[in-house]
Order: sequence, then C-alpha cells, then structure tokens
Amino acid sequence: RLRLHDGKLIKDRRFHLRTYPNCFVAKELTDWLIDHKEAPDRETGIRLMQKLMDHYIIHHVCDEHSDYKDAKLLYRFRKDDGTFPLSKDVKVFMRGQSLYEKLVSVEESILKVREENSVKYQRTFLGCEMVDWLVQEGEVENRQEAVELGQALLEHGIIQHVSNRHHFFDSDILYQFWINFRRRRRLTELLNENSSRALPESPDSPFCLRKLNPDPGNTSFLSVQTNKEIKIVSAVRRSSITSLSGNSNPYFSAAPTLVFPPVAECNPKSVLKRPVTNEELLSPGAPYVKKTLTIVGDAVGWGFVVRGGRPCHIQAVDPGGPAAAAGMKVCQFVFSVNGVYVLHLDYQTISSLIMTGPRTLVMEVMEAIE
Repeated sequence: RLRLHDGKLIKDRRFHLRTYPNCFVAKELTDWLIDHKEAPDRETGIRLMQKLMDHYIIHHVCDEHSDYKDAKLLYRFRKDDGTFPLSKDVKVFMRGQSLYEKLVSVEESILKVREENSVKYQRTFLGCEMVDWLVQEGEVENRQEAVELGQALLEHGIIQHVSNRHHFFDSDILYQFWINFRRRRRLTELLNENSSRALPESPDSPFCLRKLNPDPGNTSFLSVQTNKEIKIVSAVRRSSITSLSGNSNPYFSAAPTLVFPPVAECNPKSVLKRPVTNEELLSPGAPYVKKTLTIVGDAVGWGFVVRGGRPCHIQAVDPGGPAAAAGMKVCQFVFSVNGVYVLHLDYQTISSLIMTGPRTLVMEVMEAIE
C-alpha cells in the first residue's frame, strides 16, 4: 500500500462526474505486480488481490463487486477510507513493530546478539533492560505498564523468551524479538500460509500474529505509536497488518492458519451508550456544546469514521490522524460539514459530502458536557 501511494498508483480518480479519493485501477495494479516481480503472472496477481479482498484489506469503491476483477474498475485499501477493522490484536502488533523500529534505529540499542547455553540468539534484550528503556523513552508511565506491555507482546508472539520457558518479567531473563520486521517480504507469501514449509522458512513474517488465549479485555494499551519509517516513505500513516495464529512455540498450540476479524467488525456496534435524537440535541438547556473543527486532510484522508443517521456520530478516530489533531473524539455528533447543516442526513450522505469536498474540512460537532 505504501509503495502504491509512493508510485502514484493510488490517487484521486474521477468517474461518472464523481471523484473517488485514494483508489487504484485493478488492471493497472495487476500490471504493477508483474512489473515489480510481486506476481509471476496475471492469474497469481488476481489471486493475491482476491485474498486481500477476502480479508477486508481492499474493496471495490462502491462495494458493487465482491471479487477482484482484472479490469478498469476502481478499488481502495480500507485503511485509506477508515473501514479497515483495526482490532486490538492488530494494534498490539503495530505497537510491537513501532517499538522494534525505534530500537533498531538508535545507537547503543539494547537489541544485541547474545549467547545463552552455547546458543547465539539475534535481536535479544534483558527483560529489565526493556522495562528501563520503555520508561525512559516515555512509551509507558511506569514499570508496571512496561511489564504489561511486554507480556502482551509475548502473548502475541512478537517477543519470546529465548528458550520459551518464561513469560515476560522485569528481570535479567533473556528475551528476543521473534519477528524481524525489517526482513523484506513478498506478497506471494500470503498464498503459502497453509503450507507446511511456510513457517520454518519465514518464522518471523509480519503476517504471523500469534495470540495465546485471545481475550478482548486483557489489553490495557489501545493507542498505536506512529511508525517513523512509514513517515519517511510517504505521507501515509500506518500499514495494514492482518493476524495469523500459530507457531512451534509451546505457548501457542494452534496450527499456522490465517485468522481474520469477522465481517461484522467492518461495521462495528455503535459507540453510543444510547440513541440520541435531534430534538434532544437541540432542545434548550441540553447538556451539549457545539465545537468547530478545522481538519486538513493528508494523503489518506482525514482519519475518522462517521456512522448512524439523524443525527450521525463519530464512530472512530485514528489517533495519529488529522481529525485527532484537530480535537475530534468518538461519540461527537455531526452538526454541519463545510457550512451544510447535516443533522437530518445519514452517514452515507455525509461521507459523500466529505469525500467530494475540499481537502480542508470544516465541521461543527456537538459534544456531551461531562
């Protein structure tokens, strides 16, 4: 996705008097995959893109096609229009990637080649060293949070004890990053995910997100740090990563098969605690305050998702996006868009107003008074 943005294959395109932001032409992308050796032929390229469609990575701009057609049709990455199902597991994975990039890019990094029981291990660190570093760098508030973060990274298979005997502790036990995030991958790895040789050949693939006893309530950190490397590559924020379960680690017993969020997560349950009517919002003395937000879109949009209708509300906000920087929060109600009163409209109409309007977006929102 980042390479396509950088190569201008992803851009705003006009079709039937309508502008579709940040999309690509399927036929052009298939050509690109072959030209850049990401696929040996068109059939393989189509299979790769279909896999991304099946797992909610890309979709047709109007959702009129459920399959990937090698034709002059417009498709878009869900990360570019705010519909990618960013689960807690994926957020943990991306947090681990961000920490890894930060660690390998500094001088005197705590990541080193170390030896234990006559065996050399790559990308290793002591548990207490990692805790010290996380606190010093402001990644966490205290040592307890650092331990919780380390435990979650281990449970997701991002780090591990070098001999798989211990969970993560604030001690001089030796751990290593199980995933080498900087190893160059090819898309064709996705087609070999169920192969018996796939895991031994690439045990550190970023497509491998392993989780022990998935529990939606055991992750205490939900924000994702912006990846510096991605900032340098282009104006896009963070890459899409999917999850995969299983490895030979005794902490994880599942076979290596892809596990993706169900379709329902693309349209998650409303974040509102209860329905709110326009009459309630506008009644005299109502506990709501109106705010004006000016949001300057970047290469991938504005960084928020609108849902509901009459009134619509903010369902999600990218913590690293322009909307968050402007002060947008979930559960705010959309009052106007670029001067147009929208309390009576549904979210599809409001989304269309936003996406076909100017890059600098002026929105009035109504927020509950705490």
